Amino acid sequence: MAPPCVALGETRTWQVAGAGFSSPPLMTVEFKGFLPLKVLQGRSVDLSPQMSSNSGKRAPTTATQRLKQDYLRIKKDPVPYICAEPLPSNILEWHYVVRGPEMTPYEGGYYHGKLIFPREFPFKPPSIYMITPNGRFKCNTRLCLSITDFHPDTWNPAWSVSTILTGLLSFMVEKGPTLGSIETSDFTKRQLAAQSLVFNLKDKVFCELFPEVVEEIKQKQKAQDELSSRPQALPLPDVVPDGETHHGQHGLPLLNGHAPGAGPHLAGLQQANRHHGLLGGALANLFVIVGFAAFAYTVKYVLRSIAQE
Repeated sequence: MAPPCVALGETRTWQVAGAGFSSPPLMTVEFKGFLPLKVLQGRSVDLSPQMSSNSGKRAPTTATQRLKQDYLRIKKDPVPYICAEPLPSNILEWHYVVRGPEMTPYEGGYYHGKLIFPREFPFKPPSIYMITPNGRFKCNTRLCLSITDFHPDTWNPAWSVSTILTGLLSFMVEKGPTLGSIETSDFTKRQLAAQSLVFNLKDKVFCELFPEVVEEIKQKQKAQDELSSRPQALPLPDVVPDGETHHGQHGLPLLNGHAPGAGPHLAGLQQANRHHGLLGGALANLFVIVGFAAFAYTVKYVLRSIAQE
C-alpha cells in the first residue's frame, strides 16, 4: 500500500508491519515534499499512519494519492496560461496563477487564486476562490461554476486539477453571469491587470509558492520603469535633403517652418502677407482685362482702316 503524502520536512511516526526487522515496532521516517524518500532494504513495508488522537480518522489517502498524481501530471503537461502549486503544509489547498491571455482585457495581468479540495476528493468537487482583483470575479468569494462544490450533481470524479483550471480560465474570459461574478468595463479590467503586478508581490503565499512568477513580474516592472524614465524626443527642425536649413523670406533660418524668436509678431506678419497676396492678385486680373480690351480695340481699328481703303 502506497503511503500518503506529508508536508515538506515534516516527520511522522509510522507503524511498520511485518517481522524480521531489527528496528523497534515504532520508527520515525522523514518525508519531503509529497513523495516518500525511504524504502527499507527494498522490502514491502506498510507505512500507514497512526490514527489521529483528535479526530480518530485516518488521513484522506484517496484524496492525497489522487492530488499527487494530478500534481505530477500538471508538471509534465502544464495548463496554458496557468501554473498551480499545493501548500507544503496542506495538499488539500492549492494555489494557482492565471496569466491574462492575449487579445483579452486581462492581457498582462497575473491573477492569484486558490482551490480548496474536500477530504472526499475526487468524489466531491473543490471550492474555487480568486484573490487578485480582476474585474470578473469577487475576491475571496466561492465561485459558482459547474466544476465547483456549488454543483456536486454535475461533478465528474474523472476531472483532474488541470480540467478544473482549464474550465476556470474558459469561464473567466467569457461574460456570462454567475454567483460570485461581477460586471465591469474592459477599461476597468485593463487597469486591474496593470495593478495586479504590485498587488501580488505583497502576498506572502504568492511569493513563496511562485518564485519564478515573482521574478517574471519584477523583470516586467523593471522594463516598464526604464521605458517611462526615458526622455521624450524633441521635434527636429525642418531641413532640406542635403542637410541645409530652410530659409524664410527675409533670409532667417526656419525652425519647424518658423523663424526662431518670431513669437506673436509672426502671426501678424503672416496675416499681412496674405492681404498683400490678395491685392496683388486682383491688380493682376485688372491688368489682364485692360490689356485684352486694348488689344480688341486695336484689332477693330485696323480692320476698319483696311475696309475704308
